[in-house]
Amino acid sequence: MTATYLKICKQRFDPEAEHKAFREVINGAGAIVAFTGLVRGEGEDLTLTLSHYPDFTESQILEIAKTAETRWPITGWRILHRVGTMQAEEPIVFVATASRHRRDAFEAADFLMDYLKSEAAFWKSESVAGKTRWIEPRAQDITDKKRWAD
Repeated sequence: MTATYLKICKQRFDPEAEHKAFREVINGAGAIVAFTGLVRGEGEDLTLTLSHYPDFTESQILEIAKTAETRWPITGWRILHRVGTMQAEEPIVFVATASRHRRDAFEAADFLMDYLKSEAAFWKSESVAGKTRWIEPRAQDITDKKRWAD
């Protein structure tokens, strides 16, 4: 059985606490890979705002995770994603995967991040010094996702 956890949250989370919580529910893993994404912007007057439709976004992320479960023999995964308004350098996403072998854990985590970055239904806007713009996936995000095509 795979240990799974998905949470979309408005409040700031502690990546170290999430990693610890994940380790506590994983059995038989020889590897855990964890990734924490931060809001870019080194001390700038920057805010990032993410919006979503809760049921739709969650079901979409669960489908992405189920795909990872079918592609790699992972024993668990944990995904947290922020919504709302965030400041530069705050955690925005946490993805962890576990498996018996490191390569499977690395690839599953990389796959999850590539799909979260390019396919998950979040609407992002960035405000810098009072100027707001919508953010779309970058060309590199689309290229990264193409690596996983069968």
